[in-house]
Amino acid sequence: MNHTTLLARDFGQETEQQDVATNQSQQMGGELMADLGADQSKIWERVKKRLWASVGEDVFSSWFASMELEEICDGIAHLSVPTRFLSSWITSNYQDRILESFTSETDQVSQLHLTVRVNGKPRATIQQNSTPETAKPEAKTTTAQGLRTGAQHNARIKAGDALSGSALDPKLTFDSFVTGSANEMALAAAKQVAQAAAQGTAAFNPVYIHSSVGLGKSHLLNAIAWAAGAGDKNRNIVYLTADHFMYHFITAVQRQSAIAFKEWLRSIDVLLIDDMQFLQGKSVTELGQALSALLTGAKQVVVAGDAPPRDLDMLDDRLRSRLSGGLVVPIQPLDEELRRAIVEKRAEQAAAKFPGLHIPAPVLDYVARNVLSHGRDLDGAVNRLVAANQLTEEPITIELAEKALHDLLRTRDTRRVKIDEIQTTVAKHFKVSKPDLLSSRRSRSVVRPRQIAMYLSKVLTSRSLPEIGRRFGNRDHTTVLHAVRKVEQLMGGDTGFAQEVELLKRMIEE
Repeated sequence: MNHTTLLARDFGQETEQQDVATNQSQQMGGELMADLGADQSKIWERVKKRLWASVGEDVFSSWFASMELEEICDGIAHLSVPTRFLSSWITSNYQDRILESFTSETDQVSQLHLTVRVNGKPRATIQQNSTPETAKPEAKTTTAQGLRTGAQHNARIKAGDALSGSALDPKLTFDSFVTGSANEMALAAAKQVAQAAAQGTAAFNPVYIHSSVGLGKSHLLNAIAWAAGAGDKNRNIVYLTADHFMYHFITAVQRQSAIAFKEWLRSIDVLLIDDMQFLQGKSVTELGQALSALLTGAKQVVVAGDAPPRDLDMLDDRLRSRLSGGLVVPIQPLDEELRRAIVEKRAEQAAAKFPGLHIPAPVLDYVARNVLSHGRDLDGAVNRLVAANQLTEEPITIELAEKALHDLLRTRDTRRVKIDEIQTTVAKHFKVSKPDLLSSRRSRSVVRPRQIAMYLSKVLTSRSLPEIGRRFGNRDHTTVLHAVRKVEQLMGGDTGFAQEVELLKRMIEE
């Protein structure tokens, strides 16, 4: 019997237990409510109405119909459910929503305590317990203040499901995104997706955004989440990094709640997955199944990675086909004009925080020309200039910039690229083997990558043409020269080809 069968069997047993326990709960519900004070009974009825209005009839019937309030004591609402499965699922996914419903109705509740009823019977109330120690909650409680604070950074825009997603950054919005020729298509697609999602529809589904590190993928995913959820706080929008997704999946398997995890994934309205390249193992298959279900249900999916779907080796053919069949949008390396715009924007934001701060235009030009790696380094460069000015009161000049940004500039200047790195990167990008790249094969699928690798070896290293030729299967230097001139000719006449070569160059340099 495999692990999936065991999970299905356990879930079936839990479902049978839940059905029996629900019937028992209905039979003894009147007795339980009678034990509550009249005020607490009224509070609980109002809380249930709020939950029903918030999650809808189907979800309420599935998860909350058999949940009962035992008592409210010392600021804690003690709730019970008939099965372990319900307890785990509600705690993981709806705890903050329940608490929010309570705090909206009464100031008597600041914490929740959820337990499993034994044989359909509630535990003794706090007042009946014999010692003060037994009055302490057995399960982990969460304060209302803690949940509200967590919700401010929650990856889900709607209230609830505090453990569902990765944290969103409130600074990463469309307003703070600086656009230029390198990213304007990605920004337009992201805005279209957010606008459609806010109206409950899907656009360009799925959308796959790819670029090297620090060019704005995560910024756009965060911005989509904020914009899509602005109009409807109950829309189920989830932003997940790849490592967070794997954590959820592994935890679900360990706790034997994989079926509940699948149900949660399929309940999402807008799913945003970041750093796709870091997914590993069975979590890739799980994500593929979830994406298929969401796309079939016309739910919006946006994914970001560091390479096009065709170049992510860990994807299976079905998932690769799904992603490639949508809108695949690259973000190109930042040109000097866009770097200058980013630096200027960050300088304006810094000036708003520090009155009197001024970064002269020549300094902004210097940073844009000399910090070439990615957007995060540009942000860091501005932050360093501001810190140097505020701590030393020294005016911001090019001389100060040279001192403050020394390691950023030095990293770029002293980075030594090896021909072996170039060969490995190009072979992986074009899905050819490195031995083929160095062989005498003359098929087009090998010749063009070989020429690009030779060109990059000439541009990025100080090696001579004969040395490069020797590193490519003992070829003559005239062969290398021909390859360099051929690539330069193609780059001059084909913008797409030039962008691809430039992307490879940036990948190797970083």
